[in-house]
Amino acid sequence: MVVDNKDILGIIVINEAGTVTYCTGIGCELRLQEQVADKEWRSEACLRRLMPMNIDDDEYLCLVWELPEITVFLISEIEKNSSFMEFVTCVDFSLEILDKMFDSPFDGMIVVNREGKLLYMSQVHEDSLGLTRGEALGRQITDILPNSKIHRVLETGKSEVGQLQDLMGTIRIVSRFPVKNEDETIGAYGRIMFRGPEAVQKMSHELSKLKDQIERYKKEITSLRADEVHLDSIVGSSDCMQQLKEDIKKVAKLDVPVLLLGESGTGKEMVAQAIHQLSRRHHHKMVTVNAAALPSTLVESELFGYEAGAFTGAQKKGRKGKFELADKSTLFLDEIGDMPMDVQVKLLRVLQDGVFEHVGGDRELYSDFRLVSATNRDLGQLIEENDFRLDLYYRVSSVIIHLPPLKERLEDIPELVEYYISKSSTRLGRTIHQVNPSVYSYLQEQSWPGNVRQLLNELERACIFCEGSELTVDAFRPELGLQQTGLPKAARVGAEGRPSGALSAQSIGPDSEKTLRERLEDVESELIREAMTRHDGNKKRVSEELGISRSYLYKKLDQSPGE
Repeated sequence: MVVDNKDILGIIVINEAGTVTYCTGIGCELRLQEQVADKEWRSEACLRRLMPMNIDDDEYLCLVWELPEITVFLISEIEKNSSFMEFVTCVDFSLEILDKMFDSPFDGMIVVNREGKLLYMSQVHEDSLGLTRGEALGRQITDILPNSKIHRVLETGKSEVGQLQDLMGTIRIVSRFPVKNEDETIGAYGRIMFRGPEAVQKMSHELSKLKDQIERYKKEITSLRADEVHLDSIVGSSDCMQQLKEDIKKVAKLDVPVLLLGESGTGKEMVAQAIHQLSRRHHHKMVTVNAAALPSTLVESELFGYEAGAFTGAQKKGRKGKFELADKSTLFLDEIGDMPMDVQVKLLRVLQDGVFEHVGGDRELYSDFRLVSATNRDLGQLIEENDFRLDLYYRVSSVIIHLPPLKERLEDIPELVEYYISKSSTRLGRTIHQVNPSVYSYLQEQSWPGNVRQLLNELERACIFCEGSELTVDAFRPELGLQQTGLPKAARVGAEGRPSGALSAQSIGPDSEKTLRERLEDVESELIREAMTRHDGNKKRVSEELGISRSYLYKKLDQSPGE
């Protein structure tokens, strides 16, 4: 125990014979010298090391140091109503208890001043942190224990008892207490249990295990749920769709430009959303711009933004462009093949260094975005025709993902039908409990030049006209043929300019015993025969003209006599 000089009232030094050889201050008081000279009192004092002394009504505390050939008595005043003084004066072995408190192998102690600097750290705590004796003294507690909470006690002046804290990967029981001078917090100390009863040790071990398991499960669930949530909108279990989903998961984590190629209606925007949501940028909303939907005069201002008064009709305060809005996020540029050449040049610069300017501005701006672009056009042909820059193509196509058309994954149609009906029946105010199996066969026989978008339109129409709670082929109005308004000519026009699927009197014939389906099949077979004759048996041209897949054409030819 070290006593501050200002607290020492006097000193008495005696030799082995009990003779006073030196005294100062109150130590010169003869009655105190008589006490230390008393052999019995002196023996007890040397044993206790902290010994009370009395002169009349005045009480003092004596700290005893035994040195070779002499004994030193440091005398200080006992603070009135002090629990500590009461403890050391009443308990003969108080110093041994204090030693045990500081040197206990079961719990450690730290003391910090009001600035959070370490004044004391017990050896068991130093050993647990791999520190040499006194190495941590004078340093900020957070430099030694980054997750220490003792600063809260310094700030609030309130004790925290029996708290659980992770120390070097092990859960410990910690108590923290403020040290106050009147109402002012002048420091704090904490006690950390390193060893204890078996139950506490077991609890600590179990808590550590549970914490590790919870964190592991959280990460697994978050990862799995992210994949499910953002890929479940891409419906299909065919081989090509399974591969597409795997490609999305691989590409999403790479911060590189992605080019999506696929026919209209194959779901390119859904794929772009999945890539964004599975990327590290998912905390920010994906920004979308459709180059084909904008007039050429507006594409530049839409992408780059503009300053106030940049052109007639511009907003007074100017406007941020898509590049600016997509900072730290993903920019989905749909129909990039329709972008004007002059804008392509400026887009290339932005992709190279992330720098751009507002329309009508001269200040350089920076945006950190990831580009996902898409097109249903043949970029190779556009490059040959000088309608698309080759250097831009290399910039946007670090990774290329091809989206399969519906005709190449007809086996996904049952899954698409069930998914759409489950999602849309409430919106349409219809309850469809089941789908007749013949619906799947009927839909798989169609060519689907409009892909999934066309399929969903037909399903919506069928749900509206469906009679009862079972979806049947009749709800699709097969006698009218699938609605093909706005589809490419090859998908609409059959032989001799007749609409594909139209009925001719010759084809229907007078045979009243035939069902409607059989008569439709006759019409289909006639159109195929006429097209085969017209194109000298070239099945590729026939399938293109009639808007059907080659696999379906082969199937129909195998069923037709004479082919």
